[in-house]
Amino acid sequence: MKGFSGGIHPPCYKDSSLINPIKQVKPPSSVTIPFVQHIGAPAKPLIKIGDSVKVGTKIGEASGFISSPVHASISGTVKKIDFFPHPVLGRAQAAYIESDGRDERDVSIKSRANPEALLPAEIIDMVKEAGVVGLGGAAFPTHVKLSPPPSKKIDTIIINGAECEPYLTCDHMLMLYNPVDIIKGTLLIMKAVGAQTCFIGIEKNKMDAYELFLSKIRGMNIGNIHPVLLDVKYPQGAEKQLIKSIVGREVPLRGLPMDVGVIVQNVGTTVAVYEAVYFNKPLFERIVTVSGRFIKSSQNVRVRVGMSFRDVIQEIGGLLDSPLRVIMGGPLMGIAQERLEIPIVKATSGILIMSPAECRFPRTRPCIRCGRCVDVCPMGLVPNIITLAGESERYTQADEWGVHDCIECGACAYVCPAKRPMVQSVKMIKNELLRQEKLQQKEKNLT
Repeated sequence: MKGFSGGIHPPCYKDSSLINPIKQVKPPSSVTIPFVQHIGAPAKPLIKIGDSVKVGTKIGEASGFISSPVHASISGTVKKIDFFPHPVLGRAQAAYIESDGRDERDVSIKSRANPEALLPAEIIDMVKEAGVVGLGGAAFPTHVKLSPPPSKKIDTIIINGAECEPYLTCDHMLMLYNPVDIIKGTLLIMKAVGAQTCFIGIEKNKMDAYELFLSKIRGMNIGNIHPVLLDVKYPQGAEKQLIKSIVGREVPLRGLPMDVGVIVQNVGTTVAVYEAVYFNKPLFERIVTVSGRFIKSSQNVRVRVGMSFRDVIQEIGGLLDSPLRVIMGGPLMGIAQERLEIPIVKATSGILIMSPAECRFPRTRPCIRCGRCVDVCPMGLVPNIITLAGESERYTQADEWGVHDCIECGACAYVCPAKRPMVQSVKMIKNELLRQEKLQQKEKNLT
């Protein structure tokens, strides 16, 4: 098995959501679609109150290079454009749309003739117009990833099917249900950037997906796409760890995968690329894992962007009891939510309904300098020194020790016997360093 140094082996808790097939959730009666569902500048609204929209109608235009359009996920009428609760930002501008019950698709969504003949620039433009972003959680605009500078020659694509977060199985199910779509999307990505080789990284606890890809690739007579088995370890699915595991290249500190000639794409993103190019289909729905001990039926569901967490949960049977915590994403890198009236966004890979047995809040104690966080850090950092520097407001020292290279995977906090909130400390340090940088830039501009 291929792997990397550091990492942890938490329990998986994946079996319960793999029992049932993917459920297509019916379109909701209303959606709240944020204009920012991606890294970068928010989309600029193209609609106004009272406008009629269809499924796939563009309602927000990208407002910069690192930005992405957003589209309506139901047909109906725009009732409000205001600031609404957001699962990542707290509150953000969004469009509230009420359904007309017809679920009518925009006329632009249709099969494209001869998509294999498209030029790389045409593929990238279609991906941009469809609002495709990274569906593994980062939500980085995909067209930006597919547009590296001319000096960065990309020779290898890695398709991320590791899905190392506990509970989450949406990528696993997608690999089982849509292997050909993933392969066709992979070929489009390779063509867009001129890469000659691709590896599909799959952890060895997903042997059914690995064997299915071997069979499909042989049947399609494709010689430059290679499924690769990976060791089951967290965070195996992180970009830099995947690159190290599969091709043995180390991304430099503060560097990007393109610096070593590699681009990494999630399997869900790859299917979205395929659908954007072959069918001109915008990214207005995705597969989400709904799981946890307080849910009646753990399952993967295909849901519309903008649908509320509460409506999704009701569609698969509802809650067993009032949850202690609701998390968007996985338990290690996910974001805790204050309410269920939060919309599904493009980055929503999971909804976890956690019970008291699953969410414990132990008393935090001082660092005992045991070094366990150093042993498991996949980035080779010294998390205890970085976070102690932040706690004493020595932010420059934290920067010198590499806080910006932390991927916030939570492995250090998982093994810490003192139960220190290390990821929260890292986030605080990064925010403070950014604030100081902006302040210095403002002072420089004034002078």
